[in-house]
Amino acid sequence: MVNIVLIDDDKVSNFVTAKWIQKCVKESHCIFKFSSATEALENLYEINPKFLFVDLIMPQMTGWDFIDQLNHETLKSEIYILSGSMDQEDIKKADNNRHVKKFLSKMSLKDNIRGIFQN
Repeated sequence: MVNIVLIDDDKVSNFVTAKWIQKCVKESHCIFKFSSATEALENLYEINPKFLFVDLIMPQMTGWDFIDQLNHETLKSEIYILSGSMDQEDIKKADNNRHVKKFLSKMSLKDNIRGIFQN
């Protein structure tokens, strides 16, 4: 079973992302959706996701703060930034962060998700 975690304060975005993942993932999987990075952090190690999709701009805790608080030795997830912003600083920061697999634009969600799960 492949566990996948989505963290985004926009519930519609979480819903749409989950639907695209369900269409693309061929193996048995379970999708966990969180609208708060704080809540996700409390549950993440029990879930032990293979894939982790994180929005950057969220109240209480940003996506960057969330990634910084993870124990990357324990959690071996592929981390993807999923953002509606195309801020070049965030893209550069994601490219330079060894824990982030890739920065994904919500505008290209369908193609991005397909690319991840069809490889």
